[in-house]
Amino acid sequence: MKKSFVLLTFVAALFAACATKNESKLTVSGLDPAAFDSTINGKKTALYVLKNDNGMEVCITNYGGRVVSLVVPDKDGKPTDVVLGFDNIAQYADTLNSPSDYGSSVGRYANRIKDGRFTLNDSVYQLKQNDGTNCLHGGGTTGWMNQVYDAEQIGDSILKLTIVAEDGENGFPGKVTATTTYRVMADNTLDITWEATTDKETIINQTNHNYYNLSGDFTQAAYDQVLYVNADNFTPSDKAYIPTGEIVSVEGTPMDFRKPHAVGDSIHSTYAQIQQAGGYDHNYCLNTFQNGKGDDTQVCASLYSPKSGIFMEMFTNEPGVQVYSANFQGVGKDANIIRKHGVKYPKHVSICLESQKYPDSPNKKDWAQPILKPGEKYFSHAAYKFSVK
Repeated sequence: MKKSFVLLTFVAALFAACATKNESKLTVSGLDPAAFDSTINGKKTALYVLKNDNGMEVCITNYGGRVVSLVVPDKDGKPTDVVLGFDNIAQYADTLNSPSDYGSSVGRYANRIKDGRFTLNDSVYQLKQNDGTNCLHGGGTTGWMNQVYDAEQIGDSILKLTIVAEDGENGFPGKVTATTTYRVMADNTLDITWEATTDKETIINQTNHNYYNLSGDFTQAAYDQVLYVNADNFTPSDKAYIPTGEIVSVEGTPMDFRKPHAVGDSIHSTYAQIQQAGGYDHNYCLNTFQNGKGDDTQVCASLYSPKSGIFMEMFTNEPGVQVYSANFQGVGKDANIIRKHGVKYPKHVSICLESQKYPDSPNKKDWAQPILKPGEKYFSHAAYKFSVK
């Protein structure tokens, strides 16, 4: 009896020690880095953890340059993950059964290009058509968000990701070398810079595609999230989500977020643009962009959760921001996909705020152009600052 008791005690202690050891390997957001160790298209993938001394942790995989989790303290000091995603590399890479752009660094061209076609220097380029007849996010499954970047972590708070895209990739001209650099700042800002060079004139328009729900509760729609967008105008779209070419005032419409209000106040409006998209999926013309230059020291948008008290301010040098309210989440077969923390996402579960040149800009010559020439350097900047109130 005594020997059995000693043996059972030893086994229990061993299991407890193993459990503690395994738990200690997890990130603050509850991710297991081992679940991201893989090889895709001959290149190694991993999970990189960035952090500061003020409770912010950002976990990123070099597969698609994706932010997998973003933890900041809520109003009670509780670490809260505020971005959607998966908890393993297998689901991110399964573009057939669980396609997503969660957290990705999108390239070469964020958003849509009509009919996947544009003209540059009298040459017509036909791109991959992966969204009906349009090219979306650089080609989707074969775009940069589903490629493996080379990664270099610099200390605890900086990750530099590099990708080389060959001339003709998905129809785009020029061999492009591009970097995405993530920085976790001391003031709980996620700072993102994109840079690129090319050997042939081309177009480029990168963004980050985090899906934010600042309550940290991904089982509920983000209707209570309070949105502000510093924009007097937006670009209405047709049924294929391509801008018509008009620039229209938000005045007197449910597109107006110049005074912050809950997304749920207007997302079910009968306004034609909202009905057509099933919510918000629109480019806003930022007031912080004037005379061809963006002021990334001024707030261009913000989001706030009354539930958690988490407040996020956005800054960018780009002319536009795409506001997307996760209209396709929780719809059809998507409703059955299990995501991070074992959760199935409902429709309108989050808000995306994507810095960008306007959609289809290469075919709208009066708009800010995404052209990059040899000898020049593309530079784009977006920052997301977190606090509580």
